[in-house]
Amino acid sequence: MPSKKLIMITLDGCRYDMAIQHLGFLNHFVEKKLASRFKVISETPSNSRPLYEVLLTGVPTHVNGIYTNYSVQRSKEQSIFSLTKDAGKTTAAAAYHWVSELYNRAPFSMFEDRIQHDEEQAIQHGIFYADDTYPDSHLFADAHSLITSANPDFMYVHSMNIDDVGHKHTGNSIEYRSAVNRVDTILGIYVPRWLEMGYQVIVTSDHGMDDFGNHGGTLPAHREVPLFIISDQLEPRIGTKPLEQLQLAPLVCHLLGIEKGHKMQEVDWQTLKEGMNILENETVE
Repeated sequence: MPSKKLIMITLDGCRYDMAIQHLGFLNHFVEKKLASRFKVISETPSNSRPLYEVLLTGVPTHVNGIYTNYSVQRSKEQSIFSLTKDAGKTTAAAAYHWVSELYNRAPFSMFEDRIQHDEEQAIQHGIFYADDTYPDSHLFADAHSLITSANPDFMYVHSMNIDDVGHKHTGNSIEYRSAVNRVDTILGIYVPRWLEMGYQVIVTSDHGMDDFGNHGGTLPAHREVPLFIISDQLEPRIGTKPLEQLQLAPLVCHLLGIEKGHKMQEVDWQTLKEGMNILENETVE
């Protein structure tokens, strides 16, 4: 029977070409036909908080009203968290504090909101951090703790180190490439165990990073991000067409076996099913 539990991982600021070049663990799964890989075109503005909302609600910015990183407010949309909870399932997140502000309470309080366990909230179990340098190694340990203690049906994991290093050193620096490679090593520690525990795993990014250490605009380096899917509900393939970022939320709902939000798109199965199952002749721009 196909798994209906899912872990969604967002590698903040990880652009597509660097993911292909430096996420060796995930690309091994693709090469061995155990995972699918797609290029995703992010929504605009290609900034973090607006795109957290896009990823987790499937609603574009001009509708959801989260226009900038300074929009410190609760989301007014149905989210994957709220839809999962309404379906009688359990939610959890190990994530940057803006995720808590969007779906549980705003503004964030380090005194009250760092660790949360409340069955009435959209994110029922959460460990949240407010420092961009919070180590990815600690973040994934937080996530594993929640997975083993709360057994969530939907687990959201949000990593910040790639984005932080990209702003400091640019998206084509030794430091940025090393940050991508470091998180790949961490994924290689946790993802196999999570798969053994019966989870499907999705790994993506909110936005990319240009060679000047910026994002937010419309450059390919800002908007082209990766999507890796490890699921027994989708035949492994390498996508030949870019996928819209608005597609991720309804796809996650489908993989969870819950109803999608009423503002979400229908899943574009044609794009998801088009692709090649071998690496020959593939090029990375």
